Amino acid sequence: MNEWLRKRLHSSRIPGDLDTVTAVDRDGEQNPAEAGVSSESVEAVWEKVAALYRTGTHPGLQITLRHRGQLLLNRALGHAQGNGPEDRPDGPRVPMTPETPVCYFSASKAVTALLVHMLAEDGLINLLDPVSFYCPEFARNGKKHITIHQILSHRGGIPGLPRNTPIDALWDERYIWKLLCDARPIEADGSTVAYHAITGGYVLGEVVRRVTGESIESLLDKRLRQPMGMRYFTYGIDHDSLLDLAWNYATGPKLVFPVSWIVRRALGGDINTVAEVSNDPRFQEAVIPAGNLCGTAEEMGRFFQMMLNGGTWNGKRICDRQTVIRAVQAYGRMQIDRTMMIPMRFSAGFMLGADPVGLWGPQSGEAFGHVGLINKWCWADPSRDISVSLINTGIPIVGHHLPVLAGFVNQVCSSFPVLEESERPLGVVQGIPGAT
Repeated sequence: MNEWLRKRLHSSRIPGDLDTVTAVDRDGEQNPAEAGVSSESVEAVWEKVAALYRTGTHPGLQITLRHRGQLLLNRALGHAQGNGPEDRPDGPRVPMTPETPVCYFSASKAVTALLVHMLAEDGLINLLDPVSFYCPEFARNGKKHITIHQILSHRGGIPGLPRNTPIDALWDERYIWKLLCDARPIEADGSTVAYHAITGGYVLGEVVRRVTGESIESLLDKRLRQPMGMRYFTYGIDHDSLLDLAWNYATGPKLVFPVSWIVRRALGGDINTVAEVSNDPRFQEAVIPAGNLCGTAEEMGRFFQMMLNGGTWNGKRICDRQTVIRAVQAYGRMQIDRTMMIPMRFSAGFMLGADPVGLWGPQSGEAFGHVGLINKWCWADPSRDISVSLINTGIPIVGHHLPVLAGFVNQVCSSFPVLEESERPLGVVQGIPGAT
């Protein structure tokens, strides 16, 4: 890509030889034959990841892919810091590795949602109870009957913070909670899907605090992070690891109306502001349950593999199999999301696939996962027995990368076709209600 075009596309500098910026977990990756697939099928997926990197929209990428529980890909491309569109070509750069922590952004919601479902498994909450049953002050201004389930499924009626909310508010949980309690919902009967980009996480975090007496980050540590042996996988990141965290970069062509309006409506700011805020240490060390979980692609892939296993990891029971089934069961039909203005299909916490084609590719009616800021794609598909986590550091919204990203998803589905029912994993029951 020549320099003139690179600047027009606001992209990173990509070396001619990708081997110079590739890191492979050679000790962790397993022989594809042990999972019953060819090495060519796996390498075809990797080539699509490399093609996405070559678009220049992501200074750094990580990919993890498991099939039949076998880790087939755990690799990284590019740089964690120093190769953004505005960075000097001769400036310092930090390589991206499979061990580099990255902010998952909205893919965090999947983890937060499962934690809430686990509290329901424990009998501490009922998802059909109003939030106000546990947090009475939330009832103000017509929100008395909004349920936890509605918040999880983006039907809670409070998709965004009030206009002109200062950025500093994002890491002030008490201030945000007051704003949400004072908010008037766009509707309260659960009939409208409107993606809750940031608000729902604060509500769920407060419910966790009320019923357990502990913070949601403490619950995450005890119920998921430690039992599953995660190094990172925390809301925000420990102060001592700040310098290890990958930076986020606003990339891609400048947005124009109506896309710029939709982005501002959904995120509360433009992409440059989002990138700047996400690289602020105050954001990086805060607890934002809907948007700042940090970890590696492998750790998020491990989480989805645990769900694919029906709630177990390495022989250890993390949650009940029925909890996983309830978490990924479709709620309502596919509808136009009033925040993102695209058709979406949700469970109580997860973005779902569809047949004949959906978010997670063709014939993905059983697939469940979550996207992070449009570019991070993390999901599991019981019909293919795969768990996938594509994590990156660019924040392009529209541009030349989109066909390549779609090509990646389609290649995963092509390399790992739908299995006969007898071959599918026993962890998650096939025929999940609403899966087709």
